[in-house]
Amino acid sequence: MTKKRAIEQRCSFCGRLESEVAVMLVGIDGFICDQCVDLSYDVIHRMQNDKSKQEKEFQLTALPKPAEIKRFLDEYIIGQDDAKRYLSVAVYNHYKRLSQATADDVEIEKSNIIMVGHTGTGKTLMARTIAKILKVPFTIVDATVLTEAGYVGEDVESLLARLLQVADYKVEDAERGIVFIDEIDKIARKGDNPSITRDVSGEGVQQGLLKLLEGSVVNVPPQGGRKHPEQKMIAVNTKNILFICGGAFDGIEKKIAQRLNTHVVGYNTVQRAQTLDKDNMLQYIAPQDLKSFGLIPEIIGRLPILTYLSPLNRAALRAILTEPKNSIIKQYTKLLAMDGVQLTFEDEVLDYVVDKAIEYKLGARGLRSIVETIMMDVMYDIPSARLTTYNVTLEYANHQLEKANLARLQIA
Repeated sequence: MTKKRAIEQRCSFCGRLESEVAVMLVGIDGFICDQCVDLSYDVIHRMQNDKSKQEKEFQLTALPKPAEIKRFLDEYIIGQDDAKRYLSVAVYNHYKRLSQATADDVEIEKSNIIMVGHTGTGKTLMARTIAKILKVPFTIVDATVLTEAGYVGEDVESLLARLLQVADYKVEDAERGIVFIDEIDKIARKGDNPSITRDVSGEGVQQGLLKLLEGSVVNVPPQGGRKHPEQKMIAVNTKNILFICGGAFDGIEKKIAQRLNTHVVGYNTVQRAQTLDKDNMLQYIAPQDLKSFGLIPEIIGRLPILTYLSPLNRAALRAILTEPKNSIIKQYTKLLAMDGVQLTFEDEVLDYVVDKAIEYKLGARGLRSIVETIMMDVMYDIPSARLTTYNVTLEYANHQLEKANLARLQIA
């Protein structure tokens, strides 16, 4: 307390005398008592909390509706309407869970989703595209590097470490995020029966994922637990984190066919077999097929929404070449436009690229490999040439592929 003055001072805010308070702080042109300091702190702290809460609350009127999310996906991804609808609804319901009233007796539970589709059908692209419109932290992780705790590889907690990095290590934001786990089929059990040896990169990883998918408090090493064992762990609650899983599940069609043929006995078996679409058996996928493939029942139960991606036919591959906003043809056109060259393709070239992708079973991902093989010499020579236009012909495309021996890309 300051030295007693001849004239007792008053607090400039509340008017209390210096003798009525414990501490009186002296400013340049005024005074403030300790009680007003405490009150000011409480008001400022409450205002900051209210502002932070308002920023984190999701107003449903400002969020994209499922139909709007699907329309956005349509701009980048051709076909796969069923998977887009499932994904759009799952993301929108995730937003609604975050904005639900905490005082309500009805608590909305999250619905994790699993997408099954052949390689090159757009699973990862769908996840990357939807990340562009999300208002929550979003990350894509690969399940192939995961191993059981204590073995060479990454622990399942590393999935949350990636989410923390995206959220700038703000735990509250990360706990509202979305995680896309790619290649989920690579951690399937190596047989339908439990192995006598430890399956450290298969069933062991699935068991480690259970607590993350269900919702629990997990201690996450922000810098990687094995490289920096001395670091301080960060506790993350996964209750409100939405998990979306995707995988090719190569060979699961045989499991589906076996189930469909064994459930019905007699004359109806023949009739049902005739009505099945053998070119797209994934549309008949069921949770028991995932179990037969090697996922444990516990993890299947924590992924209640099961959807599929249809194989890409010729028409879909042809549209993928030119129609999406980020199509490979538009990318090359823009690249050469930056050099002042107008690039065009003959329609026969586009059809030729699609035919090769189907022949070599490369899917949509293979379209880029074929186009890049055709365009490699063009991209090398054009920047140095004084040209304003360039047209890719069928004869040139055929010559480039024969020279590159594209058959090496063929999948047996």
